[in-house]
Amino acid sequence: MDRLLVAGLAMAAALLVATPSSAKIKCVDESQVINGQLAVTPWCEDENLAKVAQVYGARVSGAAIRNNPNLKAEICRFIGADIRVKDTCAGYIGFDRRR
Repeated sequence: MDRLLVAGLAMAAALLVATPSSAKIKCVDESQVINGQLAVTPWCEDENLAKVAQVYGARVSGAAIRNNPNLKAEICRFIGADIRVKDTCAGYIGFDRRR
């Protein structure tokens, strides 16, 4: 009986670990819902940036933006000063390296 309990707990733990973390994250625009409260998080900012970029015709995902900082900068310059991503892109717009 103890072995059955241990095996069941091990399987339950494996299922919890196998569940992608992105499935647990709930975003409202650039904010993540945490214990019923909204908090701006980088993960949700990237997801929101991807959604806004898709409206402009870009084929990009939040994961691609998270995994490539140059892509994030490119998308921010492409979108411009859209109010929906103004804070997310603040560090990328109007930045000229030649100065």
